[in-house]
Amino acid sequence: MPARARLTSVDVCSGAGGLALGLEAAGFDPVALVENDPKACATLRANRPRWNVLELDLLDFDPEEHRYVYDVDLLSAGLPRVKSNASVKRAEDRYEQELLRAAIWLVPGIRPRAVLIENVPELVQSDAYADIRGFVHEELEHLGYRLHWQVLNASGFGIPQDRKQGLLVALRDDLADGFRWPTPDAVPPQTVGEALKKSMASAGWPHAEAWADRACRIAPAIVGGSKNRGGADLGPTGTKRSWAALGVNGGSIGDEPPGPDFPWLPDGDPKLLPKLTVPQVAVLQGMPPDWVLAGGKTSSYRQLGHACPPPLAQALGETVAEALGGS
Repeated sequence: MPARARLTSVDVCSGAGGLALGLEAAGFDPVALVENDPKACATLRANRPRWNVLELDLLDFDPEEHRYVYDVDLLSAGLPRVKSNASVKRAEDRYEQELLRAAIWLVPGIRPRAVLIENVPELVQSDAYADIRGFVHEELEHLGYRLHWQVLNASGFGIPQDRKQGLLVALRDDLADGFRWPTPDAVPPQTVGEALKKSMASAGWPHAEAWADRACRIAPAIVGGSKNRGGADLGPTGTKRSWAALGVNGGSIGDEPPGPDFPWLPDGDPKLLPKLTVPQVAVLQGMPPDWVLAGGKTSSYRQLGHACPPPLAQALGETVAEALGGS
């Protein structure tokens, strides 16, 4: 059987490139990636110099000024976490909703054959988001797209995290019958200990084996946090307790794996447990080992925490490509 021809895409709110990277593996070559964070743009350019990275806010992106984006096969968007109207307290809290609307309003301008949006599971499931879903349906259905909503857990695609992703796939009506959601793996993912044991032992820590035995489950979801709050940590108080149960100090990100003299006190003060490093977080996110992250520790961690794990993105991309293959 001949190889399927490469497809084209526009990727917006690209971040560190997790979604675009997985879609690339599935056969999509981006004609443009839109991202406003300078460090994330530097990450994209460092790893894929041939990619056309547009460093600007999605709200300022005008397809009329970039006509090569017209009629691509896929518009993909790894949008920041959208808040429901009930949880919006200030005008600035509406920014994420504005980005979602901007992504949807790109569709009549670009006219992609398919749309893929990744966000919080509540966008798919919660009654609090019903008005936002209604807006999306109203805008896309009259353009001739059929919408598919689903929540998938990245743990079903080899990622050692309990990471639920809210997903929308919209396809032109003549293509929609060929779409199927990807099937999760029958084999469970590695545990945190299995995924990171080698790394935890890399600086001579003699307790890496015992630590890995303790870290015998998948992780809670890695979150990137907000640019408006302090340094990098692994989440709110309850999430930090979950990390401590795995033998990890979730209060911040470490610079290096534990060395020969680092203690192992699994039932003691969580602050004395080893911290994850940025490369270890990248492993838990399913990023390639050679993927370079621009910026300091906090910026690199946040780029990772906001990324869609590439293996999940690849699985989604393959099913979208299959639906598109017949036309």
